Amino acid sequence: MSVAILAPGSRTRRFSKRLTQVLVTLFGLLVLTFFIGRVMPVDPVLAIVGPDADQSTYQQVYQQLGFDKSLLTQFGIYLNNLLHGDFGNALLTGKPVLDDILRVFPATLELATMAIIVGAGLGVPLGVLAAARRNSVSDYVVRIISLAGYSTPIFWVGMMGLLLFYAWLGWVGGAGRLDLGLDGIVPRRTGLMTVDALLAGNSAVFWNAINHLVLPASLLGFHSLAYISRMTRSFMLAQLSQEFIITARVKGLTERQVIWNHAFRNILVQLLTVVALAYGSLLEGAVLIETVFSWPGFGSYLTGSLLLGDMNAVMGCVLLVGMIFVMLNLLSDMLYQLFDPRTKS
Repeated sequence: MSVAILAPGSRTRRFSKRLTQVLVTLFGLLVLTFFIGRVMPVDPVLAIVGPDADQSTYQQVYQQLGFDKSLLTQFGIYLNNLLHGDFGNALLTGKPVLDDILRVFPATLELATMAIIVGAGLGVPLGVLAAARRNSVSDYVVRIISLAGYSTPIFWVGMMGLLLFYAWLGWVGGAGRLDLGLDGIVPRRTGLMTVDALLAGNSAVFWNAINHLVLPASLLGFHSLAYISRMTRSFMLAQLSQEFIITARVKGLTERQVIWNHAFRNILVQLLTVVALAYGSLLEGAVLIETVFSWPGFGSYLTGSLLLGDMNAVMGCVLLVGMIFVMLNLLSDMLYQLFDPRTKS
């Protein structure tokens, strides 16, 4: 009876502790991002006024940006602006950075979501197969695929994919999210092209978007497949060597039941973290694929901002990436408690 009474309070304390850790992590990321932005060898004032501006114009913009104040004062202003949702204006577009991120991020979200479906949907079964048939031909094939996914430069794979499947075979769409003739037909609601096309009831735009999405998503998925299959194989090998697996086989259970109902269920919690981190990496690491495929997403926006020296946009993007990883870790912890009863005690 006392356990039942104390359990809600225990869950509340655990949640409060985790929330405090998240807030401290985000604040540390904020401090780190701000000071790195200030020490980088990029002059944001010069990026705004241009190299031909006179000294008076330069000094005026310098003071408007608050660079004549101390670093602590600048950080206080920056923190206050962030709390009010103000990330500053982007030099690339002249619009608020937050508006720009909200505009470009859905494209990357759509790409990364399709990629993780491919990566986890193929990587997990391949990892289980490799572990179940250790040192067999299947195991070596999966390990070679994983090695190829790790070692092959993603930009080279992207260019070869465009050359083969688009230029030569014509199986997929080319650069961008849509053909030029279909761009702008569907009204923007979510920013996810496939979802917006379905909401508008436009099947032509939907299938065209899928046609453009399938190749970059598959290549990104292949990259994450390598990591997920390797970790799945490692987790499964650890479980298949346990005594309870031997007991299950002695009881006469089929190999399928032993692998999926006993060994795989025990690694499900670990795989949740692996897939979550792989998804976060896809959201922030799709820069090269977006560049090769002219995909108007988060990676392309960050690359353009870096080349221009737009520190407002760069710091906004870095903060978003940090928040994504922190939230995915928090989600993983919550799923741990949902799928693993031992964490509730």
